[in-house]
Amino acid sequence: MTTSRNHRASAAFLLAQLGAHAANRFAERVGELGLTPADVGLLRMIATDPGLSQRALADHLGVVPSRVTALIDQLDRRGLVERRRSAEDRRNYELHLTEEGGRVLARMRPLAAAHEDDLFAALDQEQRSRLAELLRLIADEQGLTAGVHPGYRT
Repeated sequence: MTTSRNHRASAAFLLAQLGAHAANRFAERVGELGLTPADVGLLRMIATDPGLSQRALADHLGVVPSRVTALIDQLDRRGLVERRRSAEDRRNYELHLTEEGGRVLARMRPLAAAHEDDLFAALDQEQRSRLAELLRLIADEQGLTAGVHPGYRT
């Protein structure tokens, strides 16, 4: 679909349009693995910071702890994440990927790379880097938490 010369969309509209398109396409891709985008984000965060407490994860995501509990319960039931009692504070649970969670995340990486390549096929590498830099500047100025999708709050 091309943009007609008579209809020039604003940058904000294009960003929303592309964001919705990208989110839908990503959900389709990860759905093939039986995951949601939120699942993938949580697996990635836990893999990046093994032993992270549920409370710390909730703080990072900007959600109430009960929301994280519900999200982690689903991953726990599927055998992708395990909760371990904290040795330092027995009231807290630390989150770790299981072996299966690690395998699923490894299968996710090529899907995510293909998603990005498909989405940005119209740009060369320099343009992609510049776009990412510009979007990071906007996200930082808007006070968005790096690596955290706002969808966790709903």
